[in-house]
Amino acid sequence: MPESTVILNAAAIQRALTRIAHEIAERNESSAEVVLAGIPLVGDQLAFRLGKILSDIWKLPVPVGVLDVSMHRDDLDQRAAPMIHPTTMPFDVTGRTVVLVDDVLFTGRTTRAAMDALNDFGRPKNIQLAVLIDRGHRELPVRADFVGKNVPTAVTEKVRVRLDIPNQPDEVVLEK
Repeated sequence: MPESTVILNAAAIQRALTRIAHEIAERNESSAEVVLAGIPLVGDQLAFRLGKILSDIWKLPVPVGVLDVSMHRDDLDQRAAPMIHPTTMPFDVTGRTVVLVDDVLFTGRTTRAAMDALNDFGRPKNIQLAVLIDRGHRELPVRADFVGKNVPTAVTEKVRVRLDIPNQPDEVVLEK
């Protein structure tokens, strides 16, 4: 069993999301233009949490969608059948600022796939990226606009974000 260390507990996750939400609000003066698109399996949960915090800040609902990127990945030929998750984008992205939300930024490939997937739904005015954890090791020129925590890691380590698992605390764990 891998050795693991908790790098964010539930309270720290909530603080990071609150800070990210305030940074999103600061950077985007026109709240009516902002929509969130979470990348499953954990980015979508984070997006809904961010949407609630932003709604409290702006005093109006913030649209939140779920954007599956499975069929837009560049490694489809290297995997068994991809796990397809439902995409729910209950808004038009054209002319809007779309904040992509993911749990961990690593190589940048999921973010690239998400930008490709967004094209299926229109042409955003602006795309921003919010991640709970940035662990480095980019293979593509991708940079997050909003980061909960930078966690330098070895390529062989894993970062697991655990949210809404019955009888377990929300936490981010580094596995060596």
